[in-house]
Amino acid sequence: MSDTLSTLCASRLVPVVVLDDAADAQPLAAALVAGNLPVAEVTFRTAAAADAIRVMADRGDMLVGAGTVLTSQQVDQAVDAGASYIVSPGLSRAVVERCQEHGVLVLPGAVTATEIQAALELGLTTVKFFPAGTSGGAAAIAALTEPFAGVRFVPTGGVGPKNLHEYLAIPAVAAVGGSWMVSKDLVRAGDFAQITRIAAEGVALARQGALA
Repeated sequence: MSDTLSTLCASRLVPVVVLDDAADAQPLAAALVAGNLPVAEVTFRTAAAADAIRVMADRGDMLVGAGTVLTSQQVDQAVDAGASYIVSPGLSRAVVERCQEHGVLVLPGAVTATEIQAALELGLTTVKFFPAGTSGGAAAIAALTEPFAGVRFVPTGGVGPKNLHEYLAIPAVAAVGGSWMVSKDLVRAGDFAQITRIAAEGVALARQGALA
């Protein structure tokens, strides 16, 4: 689990992916790798999620996680498909404990002090801050780091190229998730070259933000 988190921290960016067709998983994975962003969070918002995770994980050259995981059954499906980490929009004890049974990294959503304390009680020190944009943004994370020293955050939701630097400038932010790097319209159009370009631009912006 620590290796997985280290890889996420090193990437600084986590593309949040929604795929309607698992056939798009292979070219999308290749596009992200070509853009120097070999990581993806494939959300369980469609029936194609498990198959897409399997295709991407089988490549062996990228870190693939499952997002929008709401139940312990979905944890099982994601891990069976090859997901290296699990992301949930909220804090579910059942989901966290099933991930711990599997020995995989879990990043549950937590935006309040109460939720963060609950995550700590479950043995976690890194949480997803979602939805970041409507939950106080970077300023809220900075405020939460005062009472919760040692907790790391992965803000997602309302994060994009224009405000990326605000989040990455906070030492407690491990990485930032976002869907802008993998537009559903570009996937449908098969414009994977454009996804590569956007991913590469995101990587460059992340490096600048981390140095700011």
